[in-house]
Amino acid sequence: MKVAVVSDIHANRHAFEATLEAVADSDASELWCLGDLVGYGAEPDACVELAREHAAVCLAGNHDLAVTGELPLEEFSRGASLAVEWTREVIDPENLAFLQTLSPQGAEGPVGLYHASPRDPVWEYVLSALLAELCMDVQSQRISLIGHSHVALSFERHEGQLATGEPRREGITLDVAQGEWLLNPGSVGQPRDGDPRAAWLLLDLDEMTATFHRCDYDIAGAAAAIRAARLPDSLAERLEYGQ
Repeated sequence: MKVAVVSDIHANRHAFEATLEAVADSDASELWCLGDLVGYGAEPDACVELAREHAAVCLAGNHDLAVTGELPLEEFSRGASLAVEWTREVIDPENLAFLQTLSPQGAEGPVGLYHASPRDPVWEYVLSALLAELCMDVQSQRISLIGHSHVALSFERHEGQLATGEPRREGITLDVAQGEWLLNPGSVGQPRDGDPRAAWLLLDLDEMTATFHRCDYDIAGAAAAIRAARLPDSLAERLEYGQ
């Protein structure tokens, strides 16, 4: 089975729709989402509804948990907390109820799923080999899918060796048949790895390969929606730069 893995949609309908089109053109049979459907962006209802329609598996991210009231706003930046407050005001009750059913972690067969990390499914940013090593020490599955950092990357560890890893660009295919792995598909709605295109991962559970993908989307349209909602302008500006 081939699975499309997405994360950190952040209420960016334009990016999510473009990603779903790319996934539909692939040979993926399922879509797994690692959380943060909402936050930052201006179209939370559209993104939650798309996830409800297309995702076989969906986790809760920290922004989702903030919108449902499970996390205090004091733990977020000013721009993020303003977006959470706005989202609480506008989100449809049915979509809020859906977010309330989600957990920040799960498992599908041999694969662990975490919004952030196996050590801390809600908050930990895994951006170094040291943190990856600590996560691998506690993960239950050989392969874990993680999000939260908005950076497409992978870490691997083989017997008798230390963990290594690096950011991953479009078209890179990894053989994940051996060793322990942390795979981050990057962010659909707000990439932070210098590439503004929406990011996703194709995981082949038969061949045990992972391929990183990017797709173009209407960045100007997403930014205009943020400005029209009178959310902080910085949330619109950063989309163009992938930061």
